[in-house]
Amino acid sequence: MSAVSAPSSVRNPSVRHRQPGLAVGATWAVGALAYLVAITNRTSMSALGIDTAHHFSIDPATLSLFAVIQLGVYGVAQIPVGMALDRYGSRAVLTVGVGLMAVSQVVLAVAPSVWIAIAARVLLGAGDAAVFPCVLRIIGIRFPRRMAPLMVQITAVIGQLGQVVSIIPFAHLVHAKGWQSGFLLLAATAVLVAVLSAAIVSDGRRPTTIGVSGSAVGARLRASITEPGTRLAFWTHFVTPFSANTFGVLWGFPFLVAGEGVPESTARTVLVTSVLVGVVAGPVLGLISARFPARRVHLVVGLVAGQVLAWGAVLLYPGTAPHWVLYLLAMAIGAGGPASIVAFDFAREYNPADRLSTATGIVNAGGFLASVIAILLIGVTLNLASDSPGTYDPASFRVAMLWQIPLWLVGTTMVCREYRRTRAARSPRPENDDDYADGSCARETQN
Repeated sequence: MSAVSAPSSVRNPSVRHRQPGLAVGATWAVGALAYLVAITNRTSMSALGIDTAHHFSIDPATLSLFAVIQLGVYGVAQIPVGMALDRYGSRAVLTVGVGLMAVSQVVLAVAPSVWIAIAARVLLGAGDAAVFPCVLRIIGIRFPRRMAPLMVQITAVIGQLGQVVSIIPFAHLVHAKGWQSGFLLLAATAVLVAVLSAAIVSDGRRPTTIGVSGSAVGARLRASITEPGTRLAFWTHFVTPFSANTFGVLWGFPFLVAGEGVPESTARTVLVTSVLVGVVAGPVLGLISARFPARRVHLVVGLVAGQVLAWGAVLLYPGTAPHWVLYLLAMAIGAGGPASIVAFDFAREYNPADRLSTATGIVNAGGFLASVIAILLIGVTLNLASDSPGTYDPASFRVAMLWQIPLWLVGTTMVCREYRRTRAARSPRPENDDDYADGSCARETQN
């Protein structure tokens, strides 16, 4: 297979390999903690979907608005967040983002109506949007390039543990202490992380683009969009995580309990299995991505195919699927999150440092655009078949979940198309692996 590489002109050959020091480690650790808290906040309703429907007396379509608006704001905010990161740096953007999440959970805790609660999810989506791009920037400019894919996957693994927190201890806390107490405690945790971010996070002494003009920011956005590698990364992120987001953020628990008839305890175990598979798969995929960059697209397409096959086995199974089939589905979905991180390897390697965060924002919007479409269409389909708020028809669940198929088809087609364009636009060049991950393209070795 032909190799693909970025021009050597985007590299900074004066930047040599150094081992990250204590300050870098502390900055990354706070960023990773912030991402764990962000995922906990993002998925705080993953095991509370049915409870939320009863708490606010809403139908499935209205329930889906919680996730649709939250993820929609997240996706729309990605490009502005990336541009703000390139201009103001990680400390300011991360602190503001985590602070917004804290405010959103306070509002949700005391919301007297469903529409105020949904407005709180707007704030949550905006705050959540800032966190992962900040951590990607920290890794991209403060770690050696050869370490970056693995560090990104480790960060993603730590973040995904936040979903375990939301599924088990947080859900139990809400059931034991009440809605208000549970969400206020979540807000307090976010406040603590915001303080740590303001005190510890640093972009370091390397030259950055902080303080650049608005016209330069616009030029950077245009350059990022026209870069074929950025578009490849966007569609990679579009096609890989939306099924996991749909399952983990809102519809997984209702699907398992109401659609497949499993006990709530089993449903939680299936959800946790999905997360734990992602935890195990993340570092493995990170090592594969770093070791075999020319095989990244093949890896992505293979993992998407696994999701399609697993969903097909569940939805086509006569009657309700046995538990072992549901666990296979959880395993296939669990690998989707780490597979999406490969998109950021493309973004980092095909964009120079001065537009790295802008490109990352474009890419990160892809998966959440697909997630919003899937969650909304599932909710609307269930609402049309629902007799009353909070009730679900198992047969309708199976029909609703089929909305994932066109998203897989479109996403996979575009990944293959942009992959061909990226290969055509780049020729193989030798690189110095000791350079920092400054946004230049790592080599795609010939095979």
